[in-house]
Amino acid sequence: QVQLVESGGGLVQPGGSLRLSCAASGIIFGIYTMGWYRQAPGKQRELVASITMAFSTTYADSVKGRFTISRDNAKSMVYLQMNSLKAEDTAVYYCRLSRGEGYWGQGTQVTVSS
Repeated sequence: QVQLVESGGGLVQPGGSLRLSCAASGIIFGIYTMGWYRQAPGKQRELVASITMAFSTTYADSVKGRFTISRDNAKSMVYLQMNSLKAEDTAVYYCRLSRGEGYWGQGTQVTVSS
């Protein structure tokens, strides 16, 4: 049974940083593309960043230069380092494993506010 568990969310002031983590289990992690998505209130879920098994990365234009996605296949973990956070980054952040229709974690809330 595939499980994804996110952690690391919280309340941070504008300009601050957070590091999100996603732990995967029940699957051979290293061969799948992993992604971080977010969903703000009243908005559709959107792709923030993704990383392939070859460590190729993509980013939404809104986070380029501020967020960094990484993975540790030995630990079955994917991370999202978020710097220079803005109020508009406030959302629930989800990790996703790209296999078939995909697997999702339960999400972690990130709130950027003074």
